[in-house]
Amino acid sequence: MKATRAIGRIPVRDVRPTVECGRRPVKAVVGETFEVTATVFREGHDAVAANVVLKDPAGRPGPFTPMRELAPGTDRWGAEITPDAVGRWTYRVEAWGDPVTTWRRHARIKVPAGIDTGLVLEEGGDLFERAAAGVPKGNGRSLVLTAAKTLRDDSLPPATRLAGALTPEVDAVLARYPLREPVTAGDPMPLLVERERALYGSWYEFFPRSEGTPTVPHGTLRTAARRLPAIAAMGFDVVYLPPIHPIGTTHRKGRNNTLTPAPDDVGVPWAIGSPQGGHDTVHPRLGTLEDFTWFVRQAARHGLEIALDFALQCSP
Repeated sequence: MKATRAIGRIPVRDVRPTVECGRRPVKAVVGETFEVTATVFREGHDAVAANVVLKDPAGRPGPFTPMRELAPGTDRWGAEITPDAVGRWTYRVEAWGDPVTTWRRHARIKVPAGIDTGLVLEEGGDLFERAAAGVPKGNGRSLVLTAAKTLRDDSLPPATRLAGALTPEVDAVLARYPLREPVTAGDPMPLLVERERALYGSWYEFFPRSEGTPTVPHGTLRTAARRLPAIAAMGFDVVYLPPIHPIGTTHRKGRNNTLTPAPDDVGVPWAIGSPQGGHDTVHPRLGTLEDFTWFVRQAARHGLEIALDFALQCSP
């Protein structure tokens, strides 16, 4: 019996983009930036925050990507991420309590008003000391520890103690290395990252057998290659070929789709398979597998890629 996944104290809901609730991957191309959004909330008045964890195809997590509240009061958060390699990635939204922000809100109100001043500043000192433990050495930990020490120094005026913890430098360090208590991790969502050609391209459907000569009307892959420069000049990216396999003889169709073919009618290329071979064979009147490999190389010289029609049907 499958256990029901526990809901964290800070729920993560309605993560987007997703396809079929995460059962299928979202698609992007290398270098494409897209926004991940989620609904994040908690009970009470304490501050919350969120971030996105992007993992590459090897399972390595990327940099911490903080999310921003998209519209105050909506509980909707978002952040932009950019995958930089082809493969199967995942991304996950993490929601967490933000005790430092909660404390800042209270301290900015209570200390100037003289309400529980000593308690508020002492709590701040403990909080900043905990936060400093999560900051790597050499990345501003000393700044946070100094702020904690200043907050606890009752020889200083309360306003001075508070100001020492609210400097832009300390804020910048804690923005990079926030104190997160507690953390709720959302489900990882699949992301399929492909090369840029998967995003767009102009395709030219091309029948090699139409590129014959007056003396030999049935073209070959070698004669068809003469047409490639003109296709590239028209701005196409991909040459799309119908099936190039041997064509079936059973129930072969004739000219203009008739059911009574003449002996010299070549048939429909989507009726695949004859005694000459099937899906792993090149039609002998088009050439050989070596001719096809040569055709692909010629296309590449003109900046063109070759796409083959993947037709599964077979001639009876």
